[in-house]
Amino acid sequence: MSGHSKWATTKHRKAAQDKKRSALFSKLARIITVAAKTGGDPNPENNASLAAAIAKAKSYSLPKDKIDTAIAKAFASADGDNYEEVIYEGYGTSGIALYVEALTDNRNRTAADVRSAFTRAGGNLGATGSVAFQFERKGEITVEGVMDEEELMLLVADAGGDDMEEVEDGWIVYAPTADLLKVSKTLEEAGVPVKGSELVMEPTNPTEVDVGTAKKVLRLVDMLEEFDDVQTVYHTMEMTDEIAAALDE
Repeated sequence: MSGHSKWATTKHRKAAQDKKRSALFSKLARIITVAAKTGGDPNPENNASLAAAIAKAKSYSLPKDKIDTAIAKAFASADGDNYEEVIYEGYGTSGIALYVEALTDNRNRTAADVRSAFTRAGGNLGATGSVAFQFERKGEITVEGVMDEEELMLLVADAGGDDMEEVEDGWIVYAPTADLLKVSKTLEEAGVPVKGSELVMEPTNPTEVDVGTAKKVLRLVDMLEEFDDVQTVYHTMEMTDEIAAALDE
C-alpha cells in the first residue's frame, strides 16, 4: 500500500498509548464500567456495548482481572460516578481537523481542559459538527501472528469483512461498524487469532503535511490524551510510513 497508510496511523496511535499504558488502562477500564452500568448487565453476551468495550480493551492488552474488576465496579453500589460521552471538534496547526472522544462526569471541567489545550497549541475548538463530516466511522479487528494471505482473505470475506491490511506483527481487518462484533466472533470461531476489535474514526480525505507540521499536531494530540477524561483523539493528517518513521526517530 502506497501513500496514506491506515497502519501508519494505527501504529503511531498504539505506540503513543503504549508509552502511557497505565493511563490507557485506566481509561479502558472506565469505558468498560460505563458500558456495563449503562447496559444494566455484566454479561457481554447480553450487553452489546459491554462486549464492544471488552473487545477494544483486549486489543490494547488490558489484563482479564482488570476487565473483571471494571465490570464489578459498575454494580458495586447504586451510587458512584455518572459518566457521559462527549465529543469535541476543532482544528490544529495548518487547519488539521481533530475529533476528540471523551467520557466525563463534569462537562465544564472537560470542556475547559480541551479548550485550553487547543489554545496553547495554536488551534481552536469548533462547534459540534464542524469537523465530524471529515471522518468516517469504521470497525477495526486486530489479528495476531502469521497467516496465509489468501486463506485469511477468504475467511474475512465469508465473515462479512470489508478489507484487510498486513502489518508488522499481524493483520488489521476492516468491517462494517454494525457488524464489527459479528465479524470478529466469526473469525475467532474459524480459528483466526483475533486479539481485539474497536470502532475508529478514519479521515475521508487525509491532508498531506510535512514532518514539522505533524510534530506540532501530535503535540496537541498528546496534550489532549493526557487528560483523564479524553479517551481517543483522531486527526486528518496523512500519516505515511515515511512520516511515521521520521516521528519515531
